[in-house]
Amino acid sequence: MSIVRIPPTLRADTAGEREVLASGGNVRELLDDLISRFPTLEGKLEYANVYVGGEDIRTRDGLETPVAESDTVILLPAMAGGC
Repeated sequence: MSIVRIPPTLRADTAGEREVLASGGNVRELLDDLISRFPTLEGKLEYANVYVGGEDIRTRDGLETPVAESDTVILLPAMAGGC
């Protein structure tokens, strides 16, 4: 299982946990595992920026980016702004 760091804006969905364990061979499977255990995350991760081992998955294989058990995965919700 990999460690997934949960941002403050999503911690209510994980009972306040800063970090949770999740399993999956790639980012898609790992996010599916998170949503199966924390159903209120569904729809909230769609636009999240995901980093595996400190690297943005958009510069790798996207949702198919492999995840090793020793990896730390960081979720950052996308921010929008302006008037």
